[in-house]
Amino acid sequence: FYLEGLNQKFKGDFDAAYDLFTYSLVVDEQPTALYELAMLEVRMGDMESAVDKLEKAVVMDSTNYWYAQSLVGLYQQLDRREDALALTERMVEWFPTKVEVLFALLDLYNQIEDSDNMLQVLDRIEEKMGKSEQMSMEKFRLYLRFEEEDKALEEIKELVAEYPNDLRYYVLLGDVLMQLERKEEAYKIYQEVLQEEPDNVMALLSMASYYEKMEDYEQYEKQLDYLLVTKNVLPEIKISILRMIISKGDTTESDSLNITNRFHKALSADEEDEQVSLFYAQYLLSKKNNKAAKPLLEKVVDLNPVNKTARLMLLSIVAQENDFEGIIKVCEPGIIATPEAIEFYFYLAIAYNQVGRFEETIEVCKKALERVDDNTAKEVISDFYAIMGDVYHQQNKKEESYAAYDSALVHNANNMGVLNNYAYFLSEENKHLDQAKDMSYKTIKAEPKNSTYLDTYAWILFLKGNYAEAKIYIDDALKNGGDESEVIVEHSGDIYYLNGEKERALELWVQAKELGGDSKLLHKKIKKKKYYAK
Repeated sequence: FYLEGLNQKFKGDFDAAYDLFTYSLVVDEQPTALYELAMLEVRMGDMESAVDKLEKAVVMDSTNYWYAQSLVGLYQQLDRREDALALTERMVEWFPTKVEVLFALLDLYNQIEDSDNMLQVLDRIEEKMGKSEQMSMEKFRLYLRFEEEDKALEEIKELVAEYPNDLRYYVLLGDVLMQLERKEEAYKIYQEVLQEEPDNVMALLSMASYYEKMEDYEQYEKQLDYLLVTKNVLPEIKISILRMIISKGDTTESDSLNITNRFHKALSADEEDEQVSLFYAQYLLSKKNNKAAKPLLEKVVDLNPVNKTARLMLLSIVAQENDFEGIIKVCEPGIIATPEAIEFYFYLAIAYNQVGRFEETIEVCKKALERVDDNTAKEVISDFYAIMGDVYHQQNKKEESYAAYDSALVHNANNMGVLNNYAYFLSEENKHLDQAKDMSYKTIKAEPKNSTYLDTYAWILFLKGNYAEAKIYIDDALKNGGDESEVIVEHSGDIYYLNGEKERALELWVQAKELGGDSKLLHKKIKKKKYYAK
């Protein structure tokens, strides 16, 4: 029964597993079944019952580490710290070879701020694992909490003695002395390290801190400059220094010049470093200096084509410039280097469409739709179909266009651009006007001051013969910027004409021509002073 319970659990039939484990206990009460039932009860949220069963299992078999560990975890979830602590202390005795139990005990003592016992546990860990920086620093901090500075310092000295050939610990000793305000002793240690290893990054950083605390700002600045131009200093450290410099002041032109000079020094050490270049670009973008940031980002994506962050930042710049060829240059390698990044497909499709590369627009949209998954926003999927619908319409593939719009609306019924275009294109064909009207009405309800949407709705009403109502909406379109569009103004003239205002209609047709309208139909309406349908 127990084995069949395991079988059902692995299949995911937890109710059947629970019944089988329960029955196996009736046959023979064993800790294995108690443990499995407890885990199922945790899954169901019956924590108290789970605790009871695990306590029984631990009593029956204290040699099983997982029973005890699971019970400690439950005690902690229920905020029963004393019980968790008592059991963990027993586990130290039961499982003397498991160092992780000592770390768990250390964490529990830390939660109740029992520093004495924390020190004892740390000693026991060191007995098993030997001295380490992590343990020594933890003991150091505890001694400082007790205000036992001598013991704190001795702890670090023991670490140095344990690893005499590791200069990191000498620097650490110097840092501790600095923390204890024993600055001259710290300085002596730093100098000894630098005599042995002139480019020791830890010592150089500590010397910078020393100069700052001594208020020797000239030497402090020189030390920072040296760190920035030294090639073996990690980019992360240089970025940390630059970030600190920026945080200390970036309000005046002099501050900005100083920061810029510091960036240039850092970049001079290694022109192939992408991290500092990217950080500099981020800084320049925060200062709205896109022009200077752009070549830095281009360098980063050349050095590392899969750096998605840099490519997206570069994309943002060229998109703001409406540089469609630039967008193509950024996004074409982007979809190869990071094919999972949907953003690059989206902007590439828009750019292809804008420069008239229609077949490639369709192709990149299809590639993007092959990449979408359950985590992709439905609105994004809808927009890809919308782009395809627009392109198909430009190619006079009306059936494909409407099919794409239908797909777009399946994924996002409130895609306003699709609703407007779909409605307008149907009106151009003078068919399915009721459907077109319903779609167009959604857009003006959502954006009542959008002149394009108002014009579409007015035009559909006009085609349906609702001239008076059409005039109301076309007037709204004109008031909200539509008077700058030759199409909207020409529509206005048509609507006014069939509302009986023929002189005003002629004025609007002339205005449409002045705005750039140049169709034969518009010229005919102006010449004949009369409305003509297409």
